[in-house]
Amino acid sequence: MSSDSVTTHYARTGLSEAIRAGLESRGIDPTRATIDDLGPVDEFHVGGRAASRELAEHLDLAPDLAVIDVGCGLGGPARFLAHEYGCRVSGIDLTPEYIDTARTLTEWLELGDAVDFHVGSALEMPFDDASFDRGLMVHVGMNIADKRSLFQDVARVLRPGGVFGVYDIMRRAEGPLTFPVPWAGGSESSFVEKPEIYAEALEAAGFEIIEERDRHAFAIEFFDARRARQEQMDGLPPVGLHLLMGESAPTKLGNMVKSLRAGAIGPYEIYARKVSHQPS
Repeated sequence: MSSDSVTTHYARTGLSEAIRAGLESRGIDPTRATIDDLGPVDEFHVGGRAASRELAEHLDLAPDLAVIDVGCGLGGPARFLAHEYGCRVSGIDLTPEYIDTARTLTEWLELGDAVDFHVGSALEMPFDDASFDRGLMVHVGMNIADKRSLFQDVARVLRPGGVFGVYDIMRRAEGPLTFPVPWAGGSESSFVEKPEIYAEALEAAGFEIIEERDRHAFAIEFFDARRARQEQMDGLPPVGLHLLMGESAPTKLGNMVKSLRAGAIGPYEIYARKVSHQPS
């Protein structure tokens, strides 16, 4: 999937305005919004805030650590880490609209001193070598075919000993997927791989695997709870992921959940540490 195709798939106009309107319809002044008020829209991954918290707890975070959020989207996890753990977080994403919106939401929460955002490719990040102590990547690898190059650049910007957490949708069994899904309109632009492929690419880039976690059961519980809430609601919530996916949101989510329940795919976590030397 080319960078232009990724940008086109995710691009949405008027995101900040839509989020502002959604908050105001709930009686919330956007400039007084909390990080929890924004959670339903800025955590664009399976499990939302709960998944971000699990990821954070495995990264051994501490105040003032420098963290890179690869493929940051609207910046929800980045702001969460800065707010909850006192980290300094830099996010990078290909989609200009996402970065513009991320900056606006960060201004509303007055977190601009702790979080910054950049438009750019995860395969060629605009950061110096060994700039960060920790890293995370949330639901990004499904759009990148060359995972070795991806993790090589992550290794480049991490300091030796730095921990990197991956939380992606991965393959659990063979079989066709039904499209569109949240990350792709068709099979030609979807690069879902088995955890073993991720692990091999990480190790080739100079990482050692610390821990792996299959989060399939967690995802099923998340979508069961989501469906139960929706059945009690009259229409869509004013602030939610449908603002990012547009009118096709029900189809994209429905197709993903269908494949998830069939056991073909599921979210998976991998935690890895950069070793002090690059592989030969």
